[in-house]
Amino acid sequence: MYTSETNVILIVDDTPTNLEVLSETLTDAGFEVAVATSGEIALQQVEYELPNLILLDVMMPGIDGFETCRRLKQNPLTKDVPVIFMTALSDTVDKVKGLSLGAVDYITKPFQQAEVLARIQIHMKLRNMSLTLEEQNICLKKEITERTNAEASLQQLTQGLEQRVADRTQELSQALHNLQTAQIKLVQAEKLATLGQLVAGIAHEINNPVNFVHANLYHVNQYTKGLLELLKLYQKHCPSSNPEILAKQEEIDLDYLAEDIPQILSSMEVGTERICDIVQSLRNFSRHDEADVKVVDIHDGIESTMMLLRNRLKPKLNHMEIQVVKKYSNLPQVECYAGKINQVFMNILSNAIEALEDKLDNHDTCIMSPAIYISTEVLRNNRIEIRISDNGPGMPEHVKKRLFEPFFTTKPVGKGTGLGMSISHQIITELHGGTLQCISNPGKGAEFIIEIPIQQQKRTDTNWRQSQNVTKSITYKSPVTIGAC
Repeated sequence: MYTSETNVILIVDDTPTNLEVLSETLTDAGFEVAVATSGEIALQQVEYELPNLILLDVMMPGIDGFETCRRLKQNPLTKDVPVIFMTALSDTVDKVKGLSLGAVDYITKPFQQAEVLARIQIHMKLRNMSLTLEEQNICLKKEITERTNAEASLQQLTQGLEQRVADRTQELSQALHNLQTAQIKLVQAEKLATLGQLVAGIAHEINNPVNFVHANLYHVNQYTKGLLELLKLYQKHCPSSNPEILAKQEEIDLDYLAEDIPQILSSMEVGTERICDIVQSLRNFSRHDEADVKVVDIHDGIESTMMLLRNRLKPKLNHMEIQVVKKYSNLPQVECYAGKINQVFMNILSNAIEALEDKLDNHDTCIMSPAIYISTEVLRNNRIEIRISDNGPGMPEHVKKRLFEPFFTTKPVGKGTGLGMSISHQIITELHGGTLQCISNPGKGAEFIIEIPIQQQKRTDTNWRQSQNVTKSITYKSPVTIGAC
């Protein structure tokens, strides 16, 4: 098959003289010449040998030049091959018709060799340039396709890498979160194990002697009453004027002793009862032997916590007494981890007291009456709500947003670990399936809203079971107050 470098010209003419003249002229000019003596032969020949240019006579028997040109332009193989019509000088209509069929030019008979050669050379150069540009265009399209494919592959690879980086980042973030959670639990467990045993041990050690003293005070009181009554009988029936007895009676102020001893014993009884109450509060607060869910009275937990914090509510130098206003509803018994719920109460109440103390340190005590408000309520969805609020300084939005983050604290170094509120949030949300939220604005105090179900549902969540296994492995002994934020 001919290529753009062969410069082959096909002459289609049924006149031998024209064929001879054109063939000689073109051969002398360096072109290769192919000849067809009819349109039928030309249409068959181009199927085997594709020329670079076709010289086509208009008037031929059989398939004339116009029909031959039309078929050549309809054939995808030859539609781009330039066609030059050969026609008589006066055939203007034929020239126009030929150009409308797709011919690029025409040469007139009789031929002027110089003009014919010049026109053919121009169209051959244009043809060769067109073929070169087409080849370059094909190469360019191929290169564009390859680059597009390469870019698509690169983009796909980049997206894959980005996704892998994102997945890995997510895995590392989750691992860091799990590590922080485990660290919190380990730190908390260590403190709870130590202090829980200490609280339980102290409560036990105090309870035994106090119970002994308290139980025997009744008998001591009865014995004392009997002795005083006996002494009165001696004074009544055996009056004595013995100077030594009278001196001793005056020295010890017998009348005062007889009056004061019952009061002392009564005060001692009240004191031992108070110690028993404190010990019971410690035991209720710690719930040392209650690692599982128990049915408890939430109000008892609040009261036990308040008992332990009672000393911090009393008036101090430049500090007014902090009032506690309670509004309890008739709550049913609640299934919960009692010791951990008490720990939440301790953390929130301790923070409220510290917030009020800070406000008292910075304001005139006559202006403010510090108070903590505690209310409980039964909700419709088989849940209870505990609200603990104060009229302290409140907190700004950026602090409130990070309130439950592990290790976040606004306290000075050494005065807070930043774990209290984070652990409280975990206890309420993860352990009890409840909610813990804070409502606060600067200058308007803070309110914590605890919501937990009355009955705990059985957990089937895998992550929850795993977290419980971790919790059991590190053994929470008892709750303890840890600085919150």
